[in-house]
Amino acid sequence: MHHRWLLLLACFWVLFMLMIVSKFITLTMRSPDGYGIRQGSLTVLPELEKMTVTEARKFQIDSQMCNPSFQPTPDTLKNMTLMDLIHKERRELLRSTCRNGSLGNLSHSIISKFVLDRIFVSDKHKILFCQTPKVGNTQWKKVLIVLNGAFSSIEDIPENVVHDHDKNGLPRLSSYSMADVQERLNSYFKFLIVRDPFERLISAYKDKFVHNPRFEPWYKHNIAPVIIRKYRKDRTEARGGLQFQDFVRYLGDPNHKFLDLQFGDHIIHWITYVDLCAPCEINYNVIGHHETLEEDAPYILREAGIEKLVSYPAIPPGITKYNQSKVEYYFSKVSKRDIRRLYDRFEGDFKLFGYKEPTFLFH
Repeated sequence: MHHRWLLLLACFWVLFMLMIVSKFITLTMRSPDGYGIRQGSLTVLPELEKMTVTEARKFQIDSQMCNPSFQPTPDTLKNMTLMDLIHKERRELLRSTCRNGSLGNLSHSIISKFVLDRIFVSDKHKILFCQTPKVGNTQWKKVLIVLNGAFSSIEDIPENVVHDHDKNGLPRLSSYSMADVQERLNSYFKFLIVRDPFERLISAYKDKFVHNPRFEPWYKHNIAPVIIRKYRKDRTEARGGLQFQDFVRYLGDPNHKFLDLQFGDHIIHWITYVDLCAPCEINYNVIGHHETLEEDAPYILREAGIEKLVSYPAIPPGITKYNQSKVEYYFSKVSKRDIRRLYDRFEGDFKLFGYKEPTFLFH
């Protein structure tokens, strides 16, 4: 009996200190513009990370610690607490920016068939995944393919099957009735992955117009010539192929939708996260960041309850790290006016997901 009272007293003390720490964290993280403070391409400051780890060690902030049978190691407790706080902050930033309303159409999009076409379903495990190309989504599709039972392991999936929706066993949310769509949006675990918007555009340009490893000739032979004819300043230039500055002028043109309609669904590789996934209209449980995918992938698997069923494929070292030098290199020949227009179009993606405005490109 004596030990039980001591345990209850300890739990009360932990909860009391948690309330104080949470309030202090909230006050510390709030910025004057209401979006929360951000560093670089992430949503968490070094000061927050340091404070979170310190408080986790001191108070062991975890609801399970009041269970006498739960005895986590300090490292496990630290990682759980830090990741939970990071993802909580990402969701709160998204919600507050959506409510703010100052971004208008840059933050809001209707849940159209186009959006529902981007969302893949695992009914067996009650998971919805919104595809945002150029942020490692091929690997997440492999995870869902295995979960849905089309293949027994990720290694068994042929590369040409991953994106073949007649063979990969991945239904899109658009294939369901509206009642079933609503039921799944309300009750399933939902997640998406984002990346620094400008670095994502560079990846899309390189993949579709330079390297084109998946043998999709229409990007070079159908889409590129149309952009060149409309947006290349010197049409007599002998350089072959689409240049990055041509691509940026197209993307930053307020009238880009005319060509978007002409290009069809191929634009999914470079249109905004807002247009792809309607993040202000759909309440996503987890927002993964490409820059922290090594930590986010296991967290998503755990939150979805599938960590014992499948693993995210190994991530090559350094591939997810934000590379400012690469961004500066690709934008070095782009005019400041065109960069500003491009940012104006993708501002919603920057602010909704905590990415810092690339002011280094405007000087």
